Amino acid sequence: MVFKRDLCSTEIFDNALKHIQKAYGFVEISEDIRKILEHPKEIFLANLPVEMDDGSTNIYPAIRVHYNDILGPTKGGIRFHPSVSEDEVKALAFWMTFKCAVVGIPYGGAKGGVAVDPKNMSAHELEHLSRAYVQAMADFIGPDKDIPAPDVYTNATIMGWMMDEYNQITRKQNPGVITGKPVHLGGSKGRETATSLGGYYVFLEAAKRYEIKKNARIAIQGFGNVGKYLAKFLYDDGYKIVAVSDSKGAAYDEGGIDIHKMLEYKKAQAEGAPTKKSICDLSADGTCLTNEQLLELDVDVLIPAALEDVITKKNADQIKAKVILEMANGPTSSDAAELLKEKGIIIIPDILANAGGVIVSYFEWVQNKTGLYWEEEGVHSKLKDKITKAFDKVHSASLKRSTDLRTAAYIVGLLRLKSALESRATEKHLKRK
Repeated sequence: MVFKRDLCSTEIFDNALKHIQKAYGFVEISEDIRKILEHPKEIFLANLPVEMDDGSTNIYPAIRVHYNDILGPTKGGIRFHPSVSEDEVKALAFWMTFKCAVVGIPYGGAKGGVAVDPKNMSAHELEHLSRAYVQAMADFIGPDKDIPAPDVYTNATIMGWMMDEYNQITRKQNPGVITGKPVHLGGSKGRETATSLGGYYVFLEAAKRYEIKKNARIAIQGFGNVGKYLAKFLYDDGYKIVAVSDSKGAAYDEGGIDIHKMLEYKKAQAEGAPTKKSICDLSADGTCLTNEQLLELDVDVLIPAALEDVITKKNADQIKAKVILEMANGPTSSDAAELLKEKGIIIIPDILANAGGVIVSYFEWVQNKTGLYWEEEGVHSKLKDKITKAFDKVHSASLKRSTDLRTAAYIVGLLRLKSALESRATEKHLKRK
């Protein structure tokens, strides 16, 4: 079992821990609890044999991490991406642990992934891969143990395949084992756009407090499921999106981009499979910026909505945006965050900004458990209520403690996790966990 690694990937988890370590200065917390929160509970690795369309078999390394389950069954997405590594998934599971704590839902944190390039696979090959993942992880997941969901390059169709495979293995219907499923398989209305809509609600709250006007120039790195829907919500609300990017590069138009035109162009090429078309083809002057250049554009709001660790100490000095809304997981390194803070740049942290997905995943799980399903308007209303209250709590903590929003979010999360750990066991029994 071998994941490709580089220096950047092996630093991701250590960088993630720096955020919580900074928050320790504001919360009285024992050394035993610190140790528990700084280590994943368990990690499962597997090699997935997948039959390809030409009849050959390829092997893909896979992973699932349960970080912490003190608040409830673990929750976290599955990503299909060439850069998936053990340290990356540990960091993602760590962030999910705190995300659930910050927004107040009864889940712990988990994450999973397969090191694969899904753009080079057919829909049938993706289905074989998805089912192979569940076959390997069947004893590691479950509706009361660990509930996966979509992440980078996975979607509702793939979740449907995974749920079906789990049902075949267990010989019973388990709709609550996976969230982000198609609605006709027990998925929640509003789940597909939940991460983006939650980010939009957070953006609106931030706009009130930091005077972000409708003429603000916005750049979005990433036009996957999260980036594209957030772009649509902002565009439909009258905000000007001047740059968006995918894995091949960025389209830029100072006058504003027609987001609906881009959405139509980037439709999936087949059920479950991502399109190979690039939004660079729609750039106003025919040129294509790099993703790195997009980050450094002179805009008011920058929204990293792709992968982690894209803003580092190497490019922090070149960031010109006044506000950064983190829709990707861990897009800003701890060192970069300090530099940006010194420049007066406001960062709305990922564990708050992109929590809409896990909130509505929780709603989906509740609906699966009860058999009672909600209309989309009700889902949106409940999401807005929960995430805006979380924003208020984090914002209040930042003012009370005179600290940045990220540290405030970790303070909120730490206090909830600390209370749960102390309520569940005495100090003596904590040492046995």
